[in-house]
Amino acid sequence: MSQPRSSFTTGLVLAAGGSSRLGRPKQLLSYGSGTLLGRVLETARACRFDQRLCVVGGAAQSVRAEIDFEGVELIENASFAEGCSSSIRSALGAVDPRCELLVLLLGDQPGVGPDTVAALLAGRGDAALAACAYEDGRGHPLAFTRSTFGELAALHGDKGVWKLLDRRSHELAEVPVPGPVPRDVDTWEDYEAVLGEAPVA
Repeated sequence: MSQPRSSFTTGLVLAAGGSSRLGRPKQLLSYGSGTLLGRVLETARACRFDQRLCVVGGAAQSVRAEIDFEGVELIENASFAEGCSSSIRSALGAVDPRCELLVLLLGDQPGVGPDTVAALLAGRGDAALAACAYEDGRGHPLAFTRSTFGELAALHGDKGVWKLLDRRSHELAEVPVPGPVPRDVDTWEDYEAVLGEAPVA
């Protein structure tokens, strides 16, 4: 599916989690022929983004050493324990001044592919905010126009972005995407599940 090229678009991968429930960096867990975060970065490279950013935090030194960030600008969030909102805030200063649309991807959600991103961008129209409407609920990736950046910078905690979507629901495009919300990896059970759902190479 092609996506419109009407505005400068930045893709932001959020990968700063501390992996407290796993006990080891989830960014570096094996997935396919590489790693969990590596797969999400492959997706970001396959999307027609004009700029690609990735925020790291937990185990940042190991992640920097073991992950290929070619074509992706790396940002380190020292305040990653404060939740996803702190990673968004830390990345906004690196967003290109030409950017009119910011797309958020989760670094531990390998089930989101380029087609999902393309569907979101093609289906959002001129909405200020957009989310994927899966069969069992709303989920990532999410898209935000520059008019929302001030509010994004003021968010707090892991749920801040969802509160923003609810607060501006009248401006939100919910784009239908087939299937359930792709699983993100917080526990070993989640990891085993995403491995079971992974496409056969």
